[in-house]
Amino acid sequence: QVQLVESGGGSIEAGGSLRLSCKASGVTSSSFSLAWFRQTPGKEREGVAAIYTPTGGTYYADSVKGRFTISRDIRKARLYLQMNSLKPEDGGMYFCAAKRGRGNTLVATWYTYWGQGTQVTVSS
Repeated sequence: QVQLVESGGGSIEAGGSLRLSCKASGVTSSSFSLAWFRQTPGKEREGVAAIYTPTGGTYYADSVKGRFTISRDIRKARLYLQMNSLKPEDGGMYFCAAKRGRGNTLVATWYTYWGQGTQVTVSS
């Protein structure tokens, strides 16, 4: 059974950094995609970054390339999102998600498993 639990959110000033963590129980290294999504009120859930566990291949939304880094620690069963040079528009509820297989890595509707989310607030 896959269970995802996020942590690490908080309030921070623009230009600062945060690292989100997701405890990903039940996710094996064989053909899972793990991702971070974010959502603000009234908007659709947006794919931020994803990683394909068998190869470590990563995918990023254009809006976060060069600022965010997704990584995973297989031994600890954790997924991370290092967020640097944060902007006010990066704020929102951040969700950890998992699905079997590759492809459509930043499309929310393809993901089967979701965490409860962790809030990130970036003040200007």
